[in-house]
Amino acid sequence: MANDIATTEIRGEVLNNSGVGGVCMMNSTWREEQHPSFISFISTFLRANSFRLNFVAIAPDFIFNCGGSSVAFIFVTKWDGTNVSPIFGRIQKLKMQFGHLYIVMTLSTKEQNDSFVRSYFTFQMELGKPTFIPARDVEMGFEKIVKIAHSFGVCKRQDAKTKLKSERKQTVQGRDFFLKVVTSIPGIDNHDANALNQAIGSIEDIAKASKEYVLENTDLSAEKADVIFRFFRDPKFYLGPKIN
Repeated sequence: MANDIATTEIRGEVLNNSGVGGVCMMNSTWREEQHPSFISFISTFLRANSFRLNFVAIAPDFIFNCGGSSVAFIFVTKWDGTNVSPIFGRIQKLKMQFGHLYIVMTLSTKEQNDSFVRSYFTFQMELGKPTFIPARDVEMGFEKIVKIAHSFGVCKRQDAKTKLKSERKQTVQGRDFFLKVVTSIPGIDNHDANALNQAIGSIEDIAKASKEYVLENTDLSAEKADVIFRFFRDPKFYLGPKIN
């Protein structure tokens, strides 16, 4: 294998992470089964894509946490087709434990691919549960793993942004409604409405407040405090003004 950094750059697979990094947890036992140069490649590639690498005792080979989203992977780097029962038994077990599980298979030859296809149907795997991803070599396989984890993080972040925008929109709409209601009270302007909101709170709280409480907690005049008090209690007031 060529120099690790050079390999990463030549393949052109370094992601534009758009600020989305995260944590990669690698199975300690899986690590011991791999060639040191491949582990070095993994470390370099993760660092280039803003992921922190930890070696821990976990059930899958990898768990990525990216942007608040967790994805698990089984990475079969050596397929010989002679002892595949433990692999598929492990897959069946882990797919029940993880909501997002992917199986990456290194299948370098047609013979390996044919052997895998036979095994897939022999063990009666359900299509897409989990998803199997073939790769020509181990480097390509790991790059696909990082891309999948990265895409989950991006989607999670976009969902969070959408939710935040929606909440902000609701807040703005709620504030606009508040101002329309409170400024419909005769003599009350935007400054008075903001003062009432900050000192007392919601329209319901303002409706329950006494004249004395309004005077003590805002800079409104006694006349305005009396108008507010009467507005929420006297039909001559609350039936008169209209909200535009």
